[in-house]
Amino acid sequence: MIEKCLQALRDALGDQVFTDRDVLLEHGKDSAHHVPQAPDVVVEAASTNDVQRVVRICSEYGVPIIPFGTGTAVEGGVVAIHGGVCIDVQKMNVIKRLSVADMDVTVEAGVTRLQLNEYLAEQGTGLHFPIDPGADASLGGMAATRASGTTAVKYGTMRENVLGLEVVLASGEVIKAGGRARKSSAGYDLTHLFVGSEGTLGLITEVTLKLAPLPEAVSAAVCSFISIDAAVASVIDVMSAGIPVARIELLDEIQMDAVNRYSSLDYEVAPTLFFEFHGSDAAVVADAERTRTILDQHSAMNFTWASGLGERDRLWEARHNGYYAAIGLREGAVGYVTDVCVPVSQLAECIRRTKVDLLDCSVPAPLFGHVGDGNFHVVFPIIPGDDAELSEVKALGAKMVEHALALGGTCTGEHGIGIGKIDALRDEHGSAVDTMRSIKAALDPKNLMNPGKLFG
Repeated sequence: MIEKCLQALRDALGDQVFTDRDVLLEHGKDSAHHVPQAPDVVVEAASTNDVQRVVRICSEYGVPIIPFGTGTAVEGGVVAIHGGVCIDVQKMNVIKRLSVADMDVTVEAGVTRLQLNEYLAEQGTGLHFPIDPGADASLGGMAATRASGTTAVKYGTMRENVLGLEVVLASGEVIKAGGRARKSSAGYDLTHLFVGSEGTLGLITEVTLKLAPLPEAVSAAVCSFISIDAAVASVIDVMSAGIPVARIELLDEIQMDAVNRYSSLDYEVAPTLFFEFHGSDAAVVADAERTRTILDQHSAMNFTWASGLGERDRLWEARHNGYYAAIGLREGAVGYVTDVCVPVSQLAECIRRTKVDLLDCSVPAPLFGHVGDGNFHVVFPIIPGDDAELSEVKALGAKMVEHALALGGTCTGEHGIGIGKIDALRDEHGSAVDTMRSIKAALDPKNLMNPGKLFG
């Protein structure tokens, strides 16, 4: 059927259809360790109408459909494990509507977060889109994976910031979910059904997003501790004090050593917290000082804060380069990345149990996280093709999940399920996974939309 499907796609979309091996391979991998598996065809969609035509053709011939934004995810969500047609939405990059008064914007799925923020700055709006997963991901992809990142402690995740969606269903029908109103009680919340669905229910083509005012001032601080327990305890006290921190990031001693090497920095090789404060000029200074007072109660060391842009950039360089620094610990390595999220009160215990498990790991295991919301990551730099290493780190990742679930947490805070955490989804939700499957079957009876993801 793929040959007939390919011919129909070429007839309908001409030079937007690609079968070159290099193009296929580039669309069969993400940013992490998963073995690339190429689709049979790549189509560069330029509009919702293009997506609709591709989906209808694939439905006619029973060919799988895999959405592709920037390929920056880490759980194998774009890997074409059943072949099929990859729909690349990167050319769907139009910012369609902006309301400064309502602080919202509608964009095509291929618009990236940096593109949007550059546009908002150029227009002099005084607004920004604050969700920052680190990579310059597409906003459609961020919605599909329910992404978040370093600013979630203040601004929330994609779940809280998506107002509405345009989605092409498996049948080729285009629907609108949600809208622009800040609240609604009209029927099922289809918007948030598709947010986090990872392309398994439909293909997101437009996203309507909340925006936030740019802060008058931004201040950053960094501080090291004698132990992770002390660092996490200080975070709990800072949040309990009601200090409006925008970012709170934790890097363990292994991660700090990695970023020092990678970026030629000289931070203390110890558990370290990075803070960022948003507000008025006076408020950010006061918040930093209040934070420092609390940190001092937990034996903090080397507290440094900065308000100038250049100073803040240097202060945050270590955190922003954390993933690449971790991989750089071993020549030729790729990243096996995993994350969990627990209630903040259980974070120290979850990290403690994880660090014990990691003591005998044969590869470096840097740990970092968004401690303000209880989310942390481990990056294992593994050598491609080394099955023993892969098996070892998979087992350690499973132990992380086990600890998180036992402490009231989740198997993934922001990476999604993809193909990497299918078993963990069942461990977390039990029979509720069957309900998810039923929803999938109702919307995608032929199982064409990103098959093999979430449920296997």
